Amino acid sequence: MPDFANLNCPVPRTETDRVLLGHGSGGRLSAELLRRVFLPALGNEILSALEDQATVDLRLLISDFRLEDGRNGSHLDPDFKSEITNLQSSIPRLAFTTDSFVVRPLFFPGGDIGKLAVNGTVNDLAVGGACPLFLSAAFILAEGFSFAELQHVVESMRAACAEVGVKIVTGDTKVVDRGACDGLFISTAGIGLVRDDVNLSIRNARPGDRVLVSGTIGDHGIAVMSVREGLEFETVLESDTAPLAGLTRAMLDACPFIRCMRDPTRGGVASALNELATASKVGVKLTESAIPLRSEVRAACEMLGLDPLYVACEGRLVAIVPPEHTERVLEVMRAHPLGRSAASIGEVVSDHPGTVTIRTPIGGERAVPLLAGAQLPRIC
Repeated sequence: MPDFANLNCPVPRTETDRVLLGHGSGGRLSAELLRRVFLPALGNEILSALEDQATVDLRLLISDFRLEDGRNGSHLDPDFKSEITNLQSSIPRLAFTTDSFVVRPLFFPGGDIGKLAVNGTVNDLAVGGACPLFLSAAFILAEGFSFAELQHVVESMRAACAEVGVKIVTGDTKVVDRGACDGLFISTAGIGLVRDDVNLSIRNARPGDRVLVSGTIGDHGIAVMSVREGLEFETVLESDTAPLAGLTRAMLDACPFIRCMRDPTRGGVASALNELATASKVGVKLTESAIPLRSEVRAACEMLGLDPLYVACEGRLVAIVPPEHTERVLEVMRAHPLGRSAASIGEVVSDHPGTVTIRTPIGGERAVPLLAGAQLPRIC
């Protein structure tokens, strides 16, 4: 068997004192940016976990209650101590996430930047086992941006919020010089309640676990690319952007033992699984023929020289499930409108930890590394 762990591919030079477009790709340059700048300055036990969302257990803050003078509170009034205890038992776990959306073009088949912003934020919470509740939205507008287009985007956000039952409760607006941004950028944050019976993390994968995907991959990225490049298909190819909270809730109701869920946005399925393999110190083996892929996406990728494993999805999830629960979880996924094409596409292995490989239809095996940059920049 090839020594996949020691394979290296040429990558763009990364020793630079300037930010490159690839630093926003979700690939190796993004990881380098985190290690080089953000984690040394801002890292802590929550941020450094690098999950799609931060799960914050406020009960731990209560259990570590201290007075300003540093004493442990053992001398507190009994009634006050009882109040603290009751408060601790009633506080839920919270999930908190933030995201920015710079997609080009702003409008694409199946959605727009507004719908994408709501769904993307909701999904980061949902794959952490949270019930999304509240969002914030900040708009950066270029001078001269059309009011009609802005109203279209905001209406899309309203409809997306209504579909999943969340509210935008705070926000901000800034206007920059004409040409300083592509008309509109949106930044969001989201808060949700995390189920007590689940513990999802990219560090949880174990050899023998199965890799599940909720549907066809690459639809969003190719739908956006079709507008950029003027591609036409025999059927309308639309972005898969959708809120995953209902699907994740059904999956966790059926199996709270799911190890991990991720929404494969920037960098696609390949990047999500590489991050998991590294964090869990395991290998991942995929089977190419098992991966659901629309014929239009396959054709477009072949024509443009793209690998669909790296193309962004915005309404799909990847789940790592213990083998004894795989069939039950697949059954539940396929019963949900957003999981009808769910499939088992691979397994977690102890071989080549930190590396993802794929078995091709002709029986060969190749590495699926974390790309340095992005195949399709500005896709979300």
